[in-house]
Amino acid sequence: MLHNTTAVKIIKSNPISAFGGANFVFDYLNKMNIDQICNDRLPPMVNQSKYSWKDIFYSLKSVYLCGGDYIEDLQAHLKPHFTNNPFVKLASPDTVLRRLSQLSEQTQSCKTKRGVVTHQYCTNSKLESLNIDILKKLGVFKSDKLTIDYDNTIIFNEKEDSKMTYKRNYGYQPGVCTINEENILYIENRNGNSDAKSFQLDTLKRVFDLLDSQKIKKVHNFRADAASYQYDVISFLQSKVDNFYIGCRNSYVEKYFSQVGQWEEMKCEDGTMEVGSIEITPFKRQSPSNKAQTYRLVVKRKPKKDRQIDLITQDIYDYRAIITNDFDLDTKGVAAFYNQRGNMERQFDILKNDFGWNNMPFSSLNKNLVFLYFTAICRNLYNKIIQHFSKTNRYLKPTYRMKKFIFRFIILPAKWIKQSRQLKLRIYSYNHYQT
Repeated sequence: MLHNTTAVKIIKSNPISAFGGANFVFDYLNKMNIDQICNDRLPPMVNQSKYSWKDIFYSLKSVYLCGGDYIEDLQAHLKPHFTNNPFVKLASPDTVLRRLSQLSEQTQSCKTKRGVVTHQYCTNSKLESLNIDILKKLGVFKSDKLTIDYDNTIIFNEKEDSKMTYKRNYGYQPGVCTINEENILYIENRNGNSDAKSFQLDTLKRVFDLLDSQKIKKVHNFRADAASYQYDVISFLQSKVDNFYIGCRNSYVEKYFSQVGQWEEMKCEDGTMEVGSIEITPFKRQSPSNKAQTYRLVVKRKPKKDRQIDLITQDIYDYRAIITNDFDLDTKGVAAFYNQRGNMERQFDILKNDFGWNNMPFSSLNKNLVFLYFTAICRNLYNKIIQHFSKTNRYLKPTYRMKKFIFRFIILPAKWIKQSRQLKLRIYSYNHYQT
């Protein structure tokens, strides 16, 4: 019974933060020397600057670490919770945006040889190097085998310079590379009217030039969708990676489907399918005389739901195909390995909904690329953060997304107190938090 209960407001009390768990995260990042990496790779601040690059980065990270959606949440909701915090000096939204915009590089324009559409894209060398340094710190490149996935995603928006996408809405269509499925390696912001196929060779050359300049060991595997099924792209990849796995448009390779003589049954997410493979020589016209390369075509097929006969293949199957230079892995293995690139869609979902990609703050392509890179770095660091704290906290698992991490770890009533001339974090919780 609560009839005699009275709510009492305590005046002149030190503020209690609702996001006390964020202190453990900032402490962990400090131990990783993330602030030093930022200072080494980003332009130096003037001596009279009130905020360091660490403050700018931690301020941006705190937005998503505390469940915010927009940088404006710093002022509207988070400022009282980080007053006198020893780990971060929370900057205002205007300060964060001004500092980020100063890192932008010029937007480039180009046209295809026979096209009339002007394509716009932008890169950022400073943030590319910063991201690589942080990935090195995270130990990503120490993996026995490196696998790069490339894909484009549409970020719908109505920014001042955004163009119409093929889905008939305005937006950007950045090209993104991930490394070993879980970390963002490279971002190139493209306008919405630039399809994934156009200038992809130039994009991939910039990716591998970056890896060479950073002395990254050779990439073992590369995966991409049918937009990469181009002679120039495949020829380039063959010189840069051990094995590539590229999706194919049926209109280019459906003439080979009937030549597959042996089919094997294979389980997939929604049932079973059949897989088979043959050797093909697809680029005879583009290749120099007598130098056409032979590749392996792995074909997947499933019965159509309506059981209607296809006019081209004269059967009742839906087909998908993969071209590869891997002749060692068995057919099922190639199909299963390529299917893992579906994780790219999961990464895009995380970036858009957990790390702000759906709410870009600027009105131009090049400045928004800076934002995309910083939030992608936040995403990369989150992988390490959740792995670290899940080892000592029974309420966490390394597979949890940001929302569960916030509810189970970040939302923790706490306040900083001064005791024996030292700042100590007082936690108001029955749960035992270990760091």
